Amino acid sequence: MSAPDVLLPYQQRWVADESQVAVAEKSRRVGLSWGEACASVLDASYESGMDCWYVGYNKDMAQEFIRDCAFWAKHFNVVAAEVEEVLIDDEDQDILSFQIRFASGKRITALSSRPSNLRGKQGRVIIDEAAFHDRLDELLKAAMALLMWGGKVRIISTHDGEENPFNELVKDIRAGRKPYSLHRITLDDALGEGLYQRICLKLGRPWTAEAEAAWRDELVKFYGDASEEELFCVPSRGGGVWLPRVLIEARMKPGRKIVRWRAPDGMELWPEHSLKADVRDFCERELRPLLDALNPKLPSAFGLDFARVSDLSVIAPLQIDALRRDFPFLVELGNAPFKAQEQILFYLADRLPRFSHGMCDAGGNGAYLAEVAKQRYGETRITEVKFNETWYRENTGPFKAAFEDDTLSLPADEDVAGDLATFRLVRGVPRVPDLRVTDQRGQKRHGDAGIAMLLAHAASRQELYQPYVYDPIKLTRKGGITGGRDGDDYRAIRTTGGFRARSGVN
Repeated sequence: MSAPDVLLPYQQRWVADESQVAVAEKSRRVGLSWGEACASVLDASYESGMDCWYVGYNKDMAQEFIRDCAFWAKHFNVVAAEVEEVLIDDEDQDILSFQIRFASGKRITALSSRPSNLRGKQGRVIIDEAAFHDRLDELLKAAMALLMWGGKVRIISTHDGEENPFNELVKDIRAGRKPYSLHRITLDDALGEGLYQRICLKLGRPWTAEAEAAWRDELVKFYGDASEEELFCVPSRGGGVWLPRVLIEARMKPGRKIVRWRAPDGMELWPEHSLKADVRDFCERELRPLLDALNPKLPSAFGLDFARVSDLSVIAPLQIDALRRDFPFLVELGNAPFKAQEQILFYLADRLPRFSHGMCDAGGNGAYLAEVAKQRYGETRITEVKFNETWYRENTGPFKAAFEDDTLSLPADEDVAGDLATFRLVRGVPRVPDLRVTDQRGQKRHGDAGIAMLLAHAASRQELYQPYVYDPIKLTRKGGITGGRDGDDYRAIRTTGGFRARSGVN
């Protein structure tokens, strides 16, 4: 039995493409970047070839691509130096990068995604997962300049919304406005050309059609609502928007307040007693009436998204009524000193009815406020959150389901709606991209209210905390119980929600 080709047919077509500019819209994890590593080694390993410049959007991608290139160099038995780390000048800042040098004198180098890094370069440029680069338009302009001296440009990506520059490029090619080569590789395309068979070969397991169908179904289930975009090259509507604006507005209730307070510049230098007095006046004036209006019988939770200077700190209190989650008001703090934020958070949490759980943004400077909150309320009631892909994956699904099922309500506010609409699908996981907008008051926002509400919703799904003390019964000389009913033996359990008396002796 002969060994299969190393490259699958769609990878072979990509490597064989001699167009100056080739673009690929693809499914996740079909191995096209691995195929591109093969093409890059072929270009760099011959004297008549060219240098190759790989541009991914993070360090892990760069390392993986260079490792793949090292594999292909060994496979082709071409002379190459070991992979080395090099310092690349990145706008007056040295950036650690990765490089392979060949005996041909050519090299493959992984660069950061700054467009300026391509200035003065010649050769083959590979822009991987192009849709997820912050400045793709500028990066493409810089890459296309290399074509003047016989270079090549390779653009590879999964989609990230209809309005993304990558999708605009794909549409221009299809419309004939750009004379570039276009490849399209969906999950089903890749499976039809042997992807799962190759996976089975690598893992040493037998291939069957039934196993392949089950594997495909599991993958589609994993990506859920994002599967069309992530696996089948169908860009999501609304530029990758995860929460549609119409759904957000449907859950907004007029009359609920957004408490907004911007601290005076230099407040952190005030004497401690002056700062505390000013913050206390704010809390009594703005927060006390809202807290007094909450339902004392319902458990409460909160979420805190922290910021100190440029963005907003937002505290999102929430009340839990069976399956419902309601945000009665939000608190937005701008330019607030650490101590002021601590005082406001404690004032609010101390007065939330039946306070059950809080989740605090513990990234960067937020770690301080999250830590003191945990010290005050205990580790069973405070979760310090350092955002990562796993946390977003586990908590964004239930949050969106609450909007869809109409089990959530929030204040009606244009800026809050904008924060919630900021969420985008990034590699199949909803999160707030690293982009900021300016609201009606000139304040920079980074999805702050949306993150705070997501944290609060996640906190509300934790096990409810019910603090209580046990009052031991006391028998009188006559055999009765002090404070009890005639002839009854009972235990009294005092909770934050009142007394519950239970008759009989256990």
